[in-house]
Amino acid sequence: MEIFELSIGIGVGVLLTLPLAFIATKRSEKKTRLLEQRAQAAERLAEIGTLTGGLAHEIKNPLSTVRLNIQLLEEDLDHMSATNADDLLLSEEIGRIKRRFESLNKETSRLKTILEDFLRFAGRMNLDLEPTDLNSMVREIIDFFKPQTDASNIHLRDQFHNSLPKVNLDAGVLKQAILNLLINAYQAMLDAKNNNQDSGGNDELILRTQRVKVHGKWEVQLHVLDTGPGISKEVIKKIFQPYFSSKRGGTGLGLPTSRRIVEEHGGHLTVISELGKGTEFTISLPEIE
Repeated sequence: MEIFELSIGIGVGVLLTLPLAFIATKRSEKKTRLLEQRAQAAERLAEIGTLTGGLAHEIKNPLSTVRLNIQLLEEDLDHMSATNADDLLLSEEIGRIKRRFESLNKETSRLKTILEDFLRFAGRMNLDLEPTDLNSMVREIIDFFKPQTDASNIHLRDQFHNSLPKVNLDAGVLKQAILNLLINAYQAMLDAKNNNQDSGGNDELILRTQRVKVHGKWEVQLHVLDTGPGISKEVIKKIFQPYFSSKRGGTGLGLPTSRRIVEEHGGHLTVISELGKGTEFTISLPEIE
């Protein structure tokens, strides 16, 4: 009787276990398919990146030749203008041609900028990571950029954490991301001043470092704060989208490139903003363990 009851118990246990095993198997299969799909998507994106990067290089080379020839033609026109200064009709015609070349030169320069920005955004990043003092690196950026802000009566200052630990960085690459954020903030504040808009404060641009604990792990953060006009909720949803720009003449790749650089360092870039009060971008980087 005991053996019979034990057999029934084992059978019931097996029956109860089978559905759980089936569910676990299905979940495992679903997870495997999802990982495979992500890997395939990443591979396709890598292929597209390689193709578009190659195409950009192929366009950049002949574009440089076009720009060089435009400059040579402009020099020829200058020479013709100097040697025929007495011929008013010819001088007037040369002036019209020069203006057309100047316009063409501006457009080719703009195309060159777009291509360079794209190559920085889409190109492969080979980071040379080294333990770096973030405060010292940011101080170098401030020293470089401060003459420009001083000339516009915008106060650029720092608020550094005194005992900030070092982080693994490629300083040259991360500087580019920080400068993108700094230039964006500066231009927004300058445009507001020029258009007599409410600056939201005392025309201050602040670079602040701090050490914070997030989800049990320590991070080193750099905050880029401005007292500019702020960004609307509609625009802030789009600012990290490639080719979206609220600035006239902007390529729309500065902020996406900054975010990609930060993510390549194992960190993340976030933004908060309030109209009339200003904007704060935060670069968060993992602390060296």
